[in-house]
Amino acid sequence: MSTAPATAASQHEGTGARLRNLVIGAMFAIVLLIPKLLRIRRNAQSWMAFRVFLGFAGAALVILPLSLWNSWLAAIAGLGMFLAAILLPPAPPHTTTDDKARELGALVIVNGGSYQPDNTAPAPVQLFVGAERIWALDSHFQSLLEVPADEITSANAVQAQAKNHWTLQVRWSDHIAEFSYRGIFAEHLARVAESTLGSMMHSPLPILPRSRAASA
Repeated sequence: MSTAPATAASQHEGTGARLRNLVIGAMFAIVLLIPKLLRIRRNAQSWMAFRVFLGFAGAALVILPLSLWNSWLAAIAGLGMFLAAILLPPAPPHTTTDDKARELGALVIVNGGSYQPDNTAPAPVQLFVGAERIWALDSHFQSLLEVPADEITSANAVQAQAKNHWTLQVRWSDHIAEFSYRGIFAEHLARVAESTLGSMMHSPLPILPRSRAASA
């Protein structure tokens, strides 16, 4: 009885098993590397260095097996790495909330709900609260409103007529701004913003009676 068919089948199963193990190992490694790659991508220089390394490593896996050993699996993996290095986009400019807070000198950041500037559509904002100023910034960190903290006279959370709808009314000098909150957490978010802005308001000094002031 000839053993050639059995040998060929065994080699085919061995190749398939190695390919399957290689794919599973590569997927597991990618899952572990994703958080690290996200951190690297925030730095443009580190991301470029990673792309260059990936390209050289992929090219090496394509060329070396041809001269040292016959491994088409390594060549395929190297080709994929080389193409990935070419197709990966450059690191975009990335500004985080913490970066913006440090830039502005903000002490606290609270949810500002939705704010509608003049003649524009409402936009979700965050309130960056500093010792001297409060900024309402949209999702792109563009300033929609800037309020001097020492001029704020009141910050009140008021329930609107609709269910789960609250507004935060901020008054300063001759101006007023309203921030709208909707949803089941609307009251909580409005109250947090009210308390935060209220803590930044300067309390007026008590006025002593004239008799007590003279005796002092």
